[in-house]
Amino acid sequence: MSPEIRSLFEAATRAYRGSGRYAWNFARGKLRHDPVFFTLLSHGILPDRGTLLDVGCGQGILLALLAAAKEQYQAGAWPPDWPTPPLHLAMRGIELRKDRVDAARRALGGGAEIAVGDVRGLDLPSCSVIVILDVMLYLDEAEQVGLLDRATLALEPGGLLLMREADADAGFAFQVTEWGERIAGALRGQTGQALRYRGAIQWLAELAQRGFAVGAEPMNRGTPFGNVLFVARKA
Repeated sequence: MSPEIRSLFEAATRAYRGSGRYAWNFARGKLRHDPVFFTLLSHGILPDRGTLLDVGCGQGILLALLAAAKEQYQAGAWPPDWPTPPLHLAMRGIELRKDRVDAARRALGGGAEIAVGDVRGLDLPSCSVIVILDVMLYLDEAEQVGLLDRATLALEPGGLLLMREADADAGFAFQVTEWGERIAGALRGQTGQALRYRGAIQWLAELAQRGFAVGAEPMNRGTPFGNVLFVARKA
């Protein structure tokens, strides 16, 4: 890591010290090893204004990173080859598990609005960006379709949907992803949980039929996994 990225990493994870060692270590592990978070900043994917809704936000790691990015940029400690981060973007999150919501609220303070909710049946508020990272695999097909439909309705014209899922057609890389998820589930005490994956081509078709202009970017840099980030713009 460059000194600026290291500083950003430390600022984003420092917020979790008050939430306990597990939350702090989890945040550090995700930001260190999962490429999607820093990619959103280094590629300038997010808009500067509007409202971002993180669906299934967990303990709010993306939101904490965005809050830290704003502070680091304004302090002059920003990677010189990265675009300006979002400075006027309001942030909201929805998460099913109350313990994760509590950790997110402690880390973010008043920097984001975090609500407890089940995304399988919840109406989503109007917003300019919706982020759905590693959520669809926990839903059955009807629930996946329902969430996509509600996200489409909630997005403002020209709004952005960012969705990361494993590509079921990615061969061995997908198998590693599935094994990794099952191991992680077992460590959480969730053995035998049904996981439902689709191929990237299927996800592209689902998004295109809802009127999105959509592209897919591999999101496996530095990992053995078969993950893909879908960047979809509402017409």
